[in-house]
Amino acid sequence: MTGTTAPEPVRDGHRPVGELVAQAGEQLSLLVRQEVALAKEELAAKGRRAGRGGGLLGAAGAVAYAGLLFLAAAATAALSLTLSLWAAALIVTGALFAVAGLLAATGRAQLRRAAPPTPERALGSVRTDVQEIKGRAHR
Repeated sequence: MTGTTAPEPVRDGHRPVGELVAQAGEQLSLLVRQEVALAKEELAAKGRRAGRGGGLLGAAGAVAYAGLLFLAAAATAALSLTLSLWAAALIVTGALFAVAGLLAATGRAQLRRAAPPTPERALGSVRTDVQEIKGRAHR
């Protein structure tokens, strides 16, 4: 004999209470681990999205700064040179600001999708699990 006890026999299709409690504990432990893993996965995805959004906003700031430099160059060119030079500088400035606006809008959209950093799927799954457990407990 190895020191383990044999399971109690099943009577009338029912298992002993101790066995049921142990099984419920194991299932609850597994369920909690799965829910934590789901929450981690969701938060990691939101973190990546926020990182991309922040990077795009940083790029938008850099391009906008370059645009301001070109605007200053265009104003200088407009005051000191012929019309064609400053017109070209204004066209470049407008294009840079358009790129900055596109980057800023894309980055802002990424940040909005990342916030708030709560794992909605995991929370919904936990709520469903709690309702299921409550429903089975009342039966």
